[in-house]
Amino acid sequence: MPKRNTSPSEGELPVDAPERRRLPPILRRAWYGLNQAFRRRIAHLEITPDQFTVMRILREVEGLTQRQLTQLMSSDPNTVASLLERMERAGLVERRPHARDRRAHHVELKPPGHRKYELAREIAVALQTEVLSAIPAGEREGFLANLASVADACRSAADERPSG
Repeated sequence: MPKRNTSPSEGELPVDAPERRRLPPILRRAWYGLNQAFRRRIAHLEITPDQFTVMRILREVEGLTQRQLTQLMSSDPNTVASLLERMERAGLVERRPHARDRRAHHVELKPPGHRKYELAREIAVALQTEVLSAIPAGEREGFLANLASVADACRSAADERPSG
């Protein structure tokens, strides 16, 4: 069995050392916990965290097509199509044909969607404040900036073509 580099004077632990913190399980645990907490807190609004994300993006960026929304959500087209179908049935969004591209659809938030978004946003802000309180106040913005850099690096890695 190869000897592991575990002494602080010898440098960092090997990437595969069992005692080392690993990015994927930590990110998954954080995302899952945050998603479940938010899901429970907005259940009375009869929306999901993904539906909230759709509403937030549609509030922030007007005139989006379904394809653009899919990209901004970092999701796949079938998942977003299914999500939008459920939201349309609930009266939260409307999809209309694109003026120049028959294959494309504009997605628009309807008034009931705006109302539910506002209620859910208050809950989201409170939850974010609660969760980020685990980090000292002076370090929160730096943490979020670093996390955004990690997310960008993950997206770049996903977009790369495998060699070989």
